[in-house]
Amino acid sequence: MKLIYEYIKIDSPFYASRFINSLVTRTDQLINFPESGRLVPEKDDPSIRELIEGNYRIFYRLQRNTVTILRIHNSTRRIK
Repeated sequence: MKLIYEYIKIDSPFYASRFINSLVTRTDQLINFPESGRLVPEKDDPSIRELIEGNYRIFYRLQRNTVTILRIHNSTRRIK
């Protein structure tokens, strides 16, 4: 998240902080609702899910009762 913050901060430190807070709030929902993200269409793996926040896709893995954030990806870029 630090790189996202640094990039947005170039234009606006206020909006950079605000957006990072929205990402944290969005991922916090996984504490109570770990299955709330949709399955990732590009992956053929039911344990990999995603949340959308703005132009960002938050990829995470759900195994048993553990959530692991895999990547926060700007959706305007291609996934490798």
